[in-house]
Amino acid sequence: MITDQQKRFWSPEVRELEPYIPGEQPKIQNLLKLNTNENPYPPSPRVVAAVQTVLDHQADVLRLYPDPDASALKQAIAKQQHVDVTCVFVGNGSDEVLAHIFKAFFIQDQPILTPDISYSFYPVYSQFFDIQTQKIALNERFEIDVTEYAIPNGGVIIANPNAPTSIALSLSHIEQLLQMNPNSVVVIDEAYVDFGADSAVALVEKYDNLVVCQTTSKSRSLAGLRVGYAIAQPHLIAALEAVKNSFNSYPIDRFAIAAAVASFEDQDYFIEHCQKVIDCREKLVVGLNKLGFEVLPSKANFIFATHPQHDAGELASLLREQGIIVRYFNKPRINQYLRITVGTAEQNQRLVDTLELMFK
Repeated sequence: MITDQQKRFWSPEVRELEPYIPGEQPKIQNLLKLNTNENPYPPSPRVVAAVQTVLDHQADVLRLYPDPDASALKQAIAKQQHVDVTCVFVGNGSDEVLAHIFKAFFIQDQPILTPDISYSFYPVYSQFFDIQTQKIALNERFEIDVTEYAIPNGGVIIANPNAPTSIALSLSHIEQLLQMNPNSVVVIDEAYVDFGADSAVALVEKYDNLVVCQTTSKSRSLAGLRVGYAIAQPHLIAALEAVKNSFNSYPIDRFAIAAAVASFEDQDYFIEHCQKVIDCREKLVVGLNKLGFEVLPSKANFIFATHPQHDAGELASLLREQGIIVRYFNKPRINQYLRITVGTAEQNQRLVDTLELMFK
């Protein structure tokens, strides 16, 4: 425990910070880890080959800095997303990209708007950058009502699909949100979009206030390499580049660039394994429904579920005793829900079988 006396060396702002708490990464054998929304399948074999190529044939270049612009990666993303390369920004995971977004666009006189139940890093960044934030309540079905965002603001940020609820907005609702806020930057955080939702990248060319943030951690199974990116019109990308080059001019290392490029070049593998996760998700929902769970409609690689006869916190503890970890949020409105990552068919069946035994 760090004492107040020891904290006297800290900057005053840091003393007040409440850092983001990531999902637990325990080191337990035979553990079924369904708490951090990692992809249950490995990345494309081309990713492994690309990293091995760096080791085998380019190891000498590790003494040199990587390309500060990550040009090859930007080109690969632009090709896959059907945008110009000037519309692409990259960073160390989408969390770093989001940090640059908050710094570049959200330090305004008016508060930014975000759902009251959403990605818990948003309030951390608001505190870190001293940004006013107004939370807009989800409706009784845990949906985002975009009409509630037609108020003065300094920006809007929404996760789509939302986390931890897993519910997605339609493109028409996102377009409505953009039209209501023509003088504010609207950020759509699409960490889970590849599992069944519609990407707002299709709207980037039309709206000069839209920033779409994505990651390779989920659908491309590259959480261990930390590659995220944003897509927006060039004038918004320029602001992100200005922030990046004032903070960390060499953000992506050679291994991450090579691996991510290989992933974007293997679209067949990507599509196949996204569909596997979707199929497993739908079967998991059926299995949990049979056990009496109520599951919100998911377009993510996780589900948000509650059981009317069992306390969510107790269920999480009992599952842990059986070697299965799920995410429990002890927060208002959602403290009777569990966020469960979609695993392989075998992993999901283990979860359902374990729950069935617990309920007997």
